[in-house]
Amino acid sequence: MSGNLSEAQQFIEAHTQRVQPLFRESNLASWEAATTGSEEAIQRSAEIRTRVKQIYSEKESFESVRRLRAGGPTGDALIDRQLLLLEHAYTENQLPPEMIEELTFRESELERIFYNFRATVDGKELSNNGLRDLLQGELNNARRREVWEASKAIGARIAPLLLDLVRRRNQAARDLGFTNYYSMELELQEIDEDELFALLADFSDRSDEAFRELKGRLDAELAARYGVSENEVRPWHWDDFFSQEAPAFGEVDLDPIFAPLDHEAVARDYFAEIGLPVEDVLKRSDLHERDGKDQHAFCTDIDREGDVRMLCNLRPNERWMGTLLHELGHAVYDKYIPRTIPYLLRTAAHTLSTESIAMYFGRLTRDPEWLRQTIGTTLDPEQEAAVHEQQRLSMLVAMRWMLVMVHFEQAMYANPDREDLNSLWWDFVEKYQLIRRPEGRNEPDWATKLHLSLAPVYYHNYLLGELMASQLTHAMRELPGGSADAGFFLQEQIFSRGATLPWNELLREATGEPLSAGHFVDQFVGEPLAGGA
Repeated sequence: MSGNLSEAQQFIEAHTQRVQPLFRESNLASWEAATTGSEEAIQRSAEIRTRVKQIYSEKESFESVRRLRAGGPTGDALIDRQLLLLEHAYTENQLPPEMIEELTFRESELERIFYNFRATVDGKELSNNGLRDLLQGELNNARRREVWEASKAIGARIAPLLLDLVRRRNQAARDLGFTNYYSMELELQEIDEDELFALLADFSDRSDEAFRELKGRLDAELAARYGVSENEVRPWHWDDFFSQEAPAFGEVDLDPIFAPLDHEAVARDYFAEIGLPVEDVLKRSDLHERDGKDQHAFCTDIDREGDVRMLCNLRPNERWMGTLLHELGHAVYDKYIPRTIPYLLRTAAHTLSTESIAMYFGRLTRDPEWLRQTIGTTLDPEQEAAVHEQQRLSMLVAMRWMLVMVHFEQAMYANPDREDLNSLWWDFVEKYQLIRRPEGRNEPDWATKLHLSLAPVYYHNYLLGELMASQLTHAMRELPGGSADAGFFLQEQIFSRGATLPWNELLREATGEPLSAGHFVDQFVGEPLAGGA
């Protein structure tokens, strides 16, 4: 055994012993904060995150990692991979302790506001689900606008705090030698910024014609539904407050199919059938609405030893069935990473990799074959065609929304002091979502999106994840057993590798090709446009 390898192994072992219990403690505190909204838990979570960051801020340890990396390959690929990921983690945190504490405190302040905020309508505080309930069947345009504006009320509280945090994040990144925080995060996530935005431009160009056609038909339906002209259709005519989910379109409505079902039982039986049982995950999870609880949905791996759990706010409809399947996609990824993989690599290859699996499963609620085999619902040819069109619209709506988020976040970090951020947000909405801005409105509507505050430089992973999900779908359709072999394929090709390979190498090995927009275009857009890859 070479001296370099021996020293690297000793360093990694000592480091793992330090961080493993802290990660578990931090994840448990974050779970309590999200499920209770407790000030105590939020504070404790912030304190533990600070302790973790302080470990990665240690200059002596950072220099040890850099020295070990500079010594060349150790002869052990897993050791080399851990050293690279450690270098990334240390690089991001080479900051003075007081700056780390300040950043963590400000993040927890935003977390507290988001977890506890409830919009007010008619003097009543309502959850996001409650606001959605008000829009169901509401045909009065003034009332719809009132509810939509209520959902944006949090923006004025968040915006100044978030922009201050963006400036501080940028300063921290510049102190580490990066252009800004956004560019730093992409580099440390092993994503080339120029390649990312070239891929986004390619997808935008290749989806634009199909999206304009579908969006035109949708606008005509919404205009007729709410008694306005197509030019008067605005964001509040959608059922989703960011227009990131398509409203009911055409003659299809899957909610009546899912309303009477036990969503947990459907999910449990399906995942067991494909060889990925999740009953233990469901038992540990918090799945139903409650005051003080985070209103969103997520999955967390508490300890990388099998304690995987989810938070949801289930309702008896297709949207929440899809969300449950999505979060279980994250869960099976975490659960089925072998415990034999070193702790530091016992996680997803990349955020976009786990998002791709979640998205693959989340799409199933609009897959006629899945509906037939899993819940016994057979659609006639006309219904199947309608569901396909709804799915096309939904996927393109979601992806075009993601383009807004990614481009806006890049611009915000490039210059958080620009005075036209409110207008810039709507510039991107109009360009990519083709939704007209409300006349005369100058509010920080961008700040109402939780991810900009609490999951910075993350949203591109959703978009890349959707592209990867389509690429994996194509690969699985080529299997002898088709979708029946999906569980085995994912376990063998994706989950079993953990983070032992960079995400792009993992994808190339699993599918035989690098990530592109091609399979998504084929699946949801139609024939690739002339000149497309």
